[in-house]
Amino acid sequence: MSRLGTENAFEVFNRAKKLEAEGRDIVHLELGEPDFATPAHVIAAAKKAMDDGWTHYNPPQGLPQFREAIAHEVATSRGIKVAPEEVVVEPGAKPIIFYAMFALVEPGDEVIYPNPGFPIYESVVNFLGAKPVPLPFLDTPTGFRLDMNRLADLITDRTRMLVLNSPHNPTGSAMPPEDVATVAKLIGNRDITVLSDEIYHRILYKGKHSSIAAQPGMQERTIILDGFSKTYAMTGWRLGYGVMPRELALAVTRLGINNHSCTAAFTQVAAVEALRGPQTDAERMIAEFRRRRDFIVAALNRIPGFTCHEPEGAFYVFPSIKGTGRTSQQMADFLLEDAGVAGLSGAAFGKYGEGYLRFSYANSIENIGKAMQKIEAAVTAKAHA
Repeated sequence: MSRLGTENAFEVFNRAKKLEAEGRDIVHLELGEPDFATPAHVIAAAKKAMDDGWTHYNPPQGLPQFREAIAHEVATSRGIKVAPEEVVVEPGAKPIIFYAMFALVEPGDEVIYPNPGFPIYESVVNFLGAKPVPLPFLDTPTGFRLDMNRLADLITDRTRMLVLNSPHNPTGSAMPPEDVATVAKLIGNRDITVLSDEIYHRILYKGKHSSIAAQPGMQERTIILDGFSKTYAMTGWRLGYGVMPRELALAVTRLGINNHSCTAAFTQVAAVEALRGPQTDAERMIAEFRRRRDFIVAALNRIPGFTCHEPEGAFYVFPSIKGTGRTSQQMADFLLEDAGVAGLSGAAFGKYGEGYLRFSYANSIENIGKAMQKIEAAVTAKAHA
């Protein structure tokens, strides 16, 4: 248990709520949760599903009609051929991370993962007694990109898995097609499985999503992770899935049977409607995220000591605060306690996140504007103190 980590976002959220209970005015930019309601037609489908009796056990791998809908969506969006038997439905996307690593990674194996990156990757690798191998990003003039030269150096005979995440949490970067192709070439014929976390693939502001599963020879060695929390504002529904080779799908299903039996049936019926029904709510949400992105990037670049790239996807900014002379944790604590703005230390996402902060712009533009005014006032006042 001592090897198992956590998510700093929930810890900061709890601290912020405690300050609010004491009467403080706090703007929340810490959690990666859309502030939009789940589309009404999806909620209606869930209610009807419960009325129709979808309230009992169902196949552990997921309802056949739901897996068929997922297979069609993934095949269409990634340009690959996917069978329903290659889809595993889980209560949330995180179980795919845990079960995939549990099924494939042995103690002493090496797992390369993006750093800064979603903290659960490193947490599960440590928990399994394997060796986490951080792959840093390059902070280029045009944005963050994975260091391909470092990746080439990090791959060894002990490498069992490579984790990719694009669009990326926390930097908001998206892997360009040429980098995806380079990764596939570096893996070559090695016995390495890629866990491709594509949970934000629809929240992309330019270009088209590029999945490594579409690279020659890579689909049979790739696990695609996706879900409904981000695109459809369904975080509380706990509904995710993985697409993987059939043999691995059976193993992951068996792990699920031992842990949670199956995923709630009525949520799956509703999610079929999410995939096949109108996409206007999702498109409207993404358009609003783009507007907020433009607003928050401009505001952050006006704050002394802050510099911020324009994210290409997801709903996070990852500004550098190196010009302030403070560590990431010092600045995050200062902004929460003195400015009343809850954000996350970049170091909470790994050692290469030091010198940065992460703010989620999954909040109203009014609240984002309020937060930026609070930050600028607090930082300026501190600089002149």
